[in-house]
Amino acid sequence: MKRLTFLRNLLGASLLPSVALARPVTTDTEAGRIRQELLQAWAMSERTTLVTAEQMPAEGYEFKYTPEAMTFAEQWRHCCLFTAGQLAGRLGVINPYETRKLPKVMNKAQVLDELKTLYAFVRQTIETVPDAKLVEMGDFMGGKIPNWRLLYAMENHIIHHRGQCIVYLRLKGITPEGYLGW
Repeated sequence: MKRLTFLRNLLGASLLPSVALARPVTTDTEAGRIRQELLQAWAMSERTTLVTAEQMPAEGYEFKYTPEAMTFAEQWRHCCLFTAGQLAGRLGVINPYETRKLPKVMNKAQVLDELKTLYAFVRQTIETVPDAKLVEMGDFMGGKIPNWRLLYAMENHIIHHRGQCIVYLRLKGITPEGYLGW
């Protein structure tokens, strides 16, 4: 199968279910258009993250390549806690971890469940944050950005840790599957 045909088939098959599950968003406003783009970006992020996390065998979730590094499981736990904390603090939504603490050590099933919960939280946040809050300017790294860009920054943060996890897979002799880029 040619690479382009493969990519079209894979993208079409993997994105449609995620996008179809998202509540319809009107795009007659700039905020609506931004929401639609964010939902699509985060759907792709979820798919790629779950493919990456599922590839590590359960016994590899405690693997770390140096004593001071995070384990494979801790990489994902950090993504969940940091993303939810940033979105809650900056967008005024309820942090799901305010009343529910994640265990310090998580197994594969717990990590996969928590990643799905995180992506559902992000999806709900994108769909429900008021338009004015979405386009409002907020502080970010010594400057100001519209709040919708924070959602891209958080996805970028997950990409960084997903990349780390791909290295963990390779160090365990696993050839990563599913990464296509944009």
